[in-house]
Amino acid sequence: METTHRVVVGDSRALSDVADESVELVVTSPPYPMIEMWDDLFTELDPAIGDALDAGDGHAAFEAMHAQLAAVWDELERVLVDGGIACINVGDATRSVDGSFRVYPNHARVLAAFEERGFDPLPDVLWRKPANSAAKFMGSGMIPPNAYVTLEHEYVLIFRKGGTRREFEPGADRRYEAAYFWEERNRWFSDVWTDVTGELQSLEAVDDELRERSAAYPLEIPYRLICMYSAYGDTVLDPFWGTGTTTLAAMCAGRNSIGVELEEAFLEVFDESIDEVPALSRSVGRARLERHREFVDRRRQEGKGFEYEADYYDTPVITKMEQGIKLRDVRAIEARDDGYWVEHGTLTPE
Repeated sequence: METTHRVVVGDSRALSDVADESVELVVTSPPYPMIEMWDDLFTELDPAIGDALDAGDGHAAFEAMHAQLAAVWDELERVLVDGGIACINVGDATRSVDGSFRVYPNHARVLAAFEERGFDPLPDVLWRKPANSAAKFMGSGMIPPNAYVTLEHEYVLIFRKGGTRREFEPGADRRYEAAYFWEERNRWFSDVWTDVTGELQSLEAVDDELRERSAAYPLEIPYRLICMYSAYGDTVLDPFWGTGTTTLAAMCAGRNSIGVELEEAFLEVFDESIDEVPALSRSVGRARLERHREFVDRRRQEGKGFEYEADYYDTPVITKMEQGIKLRDVRAIEARDDGYWVEHGTLTPE
């Protein structure tokens, strides 16, 4: 099995390198409006944003920042197939502007923007992102009423384009081989994720300065979403590529990918780390098998049995749909002018 992975240096507000209805899944984390580290980027896109911030008009700046993101959402509507899914990781912002402290609800603004474009919202996910500060409040300290809750979660907003689900040919191998384990389904399709931080390792070559300038999220998040909402051979788009976490997840998950990034420096660092991907993919797949076997042991200790056996792995499974699970790992990567060509094999246990 072979997949391809392209990274385009360019502006996601005009995805000219991506054809109409050519992408099955979008997984991305955009720059968050009204987070101070993104002010310069948004101001470069629209100088009126900097003017609004200088004038102390937080509402105008917030709306103008989202107007820039809206141009990207227009492109996602164009490139997604009917029934395709968009997963948008976004956090709200808290900020004082002109002496007034408030929350800027980015998730609500993105939700409204996708609904305006005819997407159907699906149940979303909250995941815990611990704050850098040990303090659990902001404001007046230990006396009421002027302290504020600290934001320690982010949203994964999930949308489907059009009113119907994607259709596959009956018994499609690429869909059934991409099945997840029963206990993974129960954990992944929960609306609150408390277990994502550090669960899957990622490449370490990205320096702190570049990582800070990216909208990076833990590898577990895009990997999980790709497994949940796409089949083998699908194409995953990340219009805010950053450190390339979505591409790494797609490689590990046996999907094609396209990334779009304004800063070429991110691509140079990614190129330096590409040799690590085969080992990363094996560790990700083996971690899934190990967690499944731990689940099997716990279930047996509870006196419960299994009705089915997996076809490719020496382990029982709960449902018939899990029998065909075939985890993929990266065997070889070839860098070409138009991206990376990745050869996948079937993961074998140690």
